[in-house]
Amino acid sequence: MQMMYVRDRAPRSTRKVWGRVAAAVLSAAGVLALSLTAGVAGSSASAAKPLTGKTVDLVTITNANPWAAVYNATITGYLRPLGAKVNILATPSTDPQGQVQMLGSAVAERPNLIFLEALDTNAVAPAIAKAKAQGVTIVNTDGPADPAVASGLHQVLSNNYELGQYAAENIIEGLQKEGKKHAKIGVIEGTASMLVTQQRMQGFYKVLSKDPSYKVVDTQDGKWDPVLSGQLATQMFAKYGKTGLQAMYGMADYMAVPIVTAAQQAGITVGVAKGGLIITGSNCFKVGIEAIRAGTMYGTATEDPGTISRLAAEYGAKLLEGKKVPLVETVQEHRVTAANLKTYGAICSKA
Repeated sequence: MQMMYVRDRAPRSTRKVWGRVAAAVLSAAGVLALSLTAGVAGSSASAAKPLTGKTVDLVTITNANPWAAVYNATITGYLRPLGAKVNILATPSTDPQGQVQMLGSAVAERPNLIFLEALDTNAVAPAIAKAKAQGVTIVNTDGPADPAVASGLHQVLSNNYELGQYAAENIIEGLQKEGKKHAKIGVIEGTASMLVTQQRMQGFYKVLSKDPSYKVVDTQDGKWDPVLSGQLATQMFAKYGKTGLQAMYGMADYMAVPIVTAAQQAGITVGVAKGGLIITGSNCFKVGIEAIRAGTMYGTATEDPGTISRLAAEYGAKLLEGKKVPLVETVQEHRVTAANLKTYGAICSKA
């Protein structure tokens, strides 16, 4: 009551001043509240999309290649929601020189990060060297880079030597179950110029060397192409006849399954249960898992495209955020046969 009396008795001019002060205080408080709210919202948006403003180039293979289709989708699907602008620069698996040109163009544009799925390890080496000299960060994935440019290069790699070993182990195990002490083996490999392919063959031959009665008699460059793989298999079966080969290695499941089809079309029995041709892959896909369940393929190995591309995406995001990462990360691989499909069937059936 007393306060009201004093305020009522105050001069009109004083009352106007107090009114202006109160209005100013309320206005300032409102601005501050809005600023704090905007700051929190901006902070939340920044936290939700920490890669906003970052540009990433994905130098890769077209989606016509089943492995690359998953690889491309996984990396872009991981980075774009974080705010990164991702450009896909893709060439067919049969065009390594085209990829070299795309990598050179990407380096010239100086994005924040380049992911590289190289078709020809040696051919892309000069572009990698140029990127390093200009401070452009490259994450080389899957197969190792040329040793000449590997020093200081970020890499997320498959263990391709192990994958080749597992393919040989699958063939030997299948032949032994059939009681075959001697065998001629045909191989349809991925792009021959890639270190990923060469390392798999090194591992493959290392295991086979322990039993020289099992010999590779024909190796063809399938260029990671399922259609070409089927054509090459058809030619090999025409060359060696129905009983000339006892085992076949298709370097990816989508290359091994066309071998199964070509064999069946040539009237060749396939699978251990029938004492037929032993066929293995060495990086897994749903079609390969289905073939193993059906008994037409003996086995495969992991290196599913979803696992390594997710690891690569997470690795790249950490780099873009300025976080520390090891210079090289390598995926743990596993051999896959009918005996352990419960463990690896789901992982290998995402593509």
